[in-house]
Amino acid sequence: MQLFTRRVGSGPLVVVLHGGPGASHDYLLPQYDLLATRRSLLYYDQRGGGQSPVPRDMPVGWREHVADLEDLRNQLGLDRLTLCGYSWGGLLAVLYFLEHPEQIERLALVSPASLSAEYRRQFEAEFARRMAAPEIKRERDALRSSGLQGRDPAAYQRRAFELSVAGYFRDFHDARNLTGFRVTARTQQAVWESLGQFDLRPQLQAVTSRFPIPPSLILHGTFDPLPIAGSRELAALLQARFTELPVGHCPHVEATEDFVRTLDDFLPSA
Repeated sequence: MQLFTRRVGSGPLVVVLHGGPGASHDYLLPQYDLLATRRSLLYYDQRGGGQSPVPRDMPVGWREHVADLEDLRNQLGLDRLTLCGYSWGGLLAVLYFLEHPEQIERLALVSPASLSAEYRRQFEAEFARRMAAPEIKRERDALRSSGLQGRDPAAYQRRAFELSVAGYFRDFHDARNLTGFRVTARTQQAVWESLGQFDLRPQLQAVTSRFPIPPSLILHGTFDPLPIAGSRELAALLQARFTELPVGHCPHVEATEDFVRTLDDFLPSA
């Protein structure tokens, strides 16, 4: 299938994997483009999201996403890939590594989705708790009663989006700096269903005992609703450099300079 791609910069290539599942690369912008000063970045919208829509009967599970990334590597004519994965994209990078351990040059994982279904349940509970916070409820009530929907539908939609993602941030006011996006619900549901009651730790231990571990970096926010314990476990299994920032789930938005500096020091550069 044909995936939408976008390439910026020049120099060593880094393939950027967006989150979701079922989102698009748009919400990584403009901040991720700041990494393109000494390298080239290749973004693509994963199947079933953004500008890579698929028919309803086409499978969009995790295996298809891994196969798409392998097809992309072959199209690029590269022996090995440097991957920068954000959120679900971080987990996709790990799944790709498990299937193609010799095709990874370097791994940078930002706020990666966790290695097990149990960690995912912890995230869902924490996110729900945050979204029920009185200050967020007050903001939602104020928006509903503001009359903004009739006066300025676009502004209303923007504010509704900000409040829908508020629980991801240490300070929910920072959501105003996140580029708006939509998630294709069918894709999101299909990916998680395809993973089932997953726990990748045993497989990751087995693969890292048999193959060389690529240089790896994991960046995770102290206040991320995704459990930081999961990223610490992942860092131990990958023998990765681990960087913790005092932010929520969106370090590219909440601490842009620190995010860029951390990734810039690790990713290949010209």
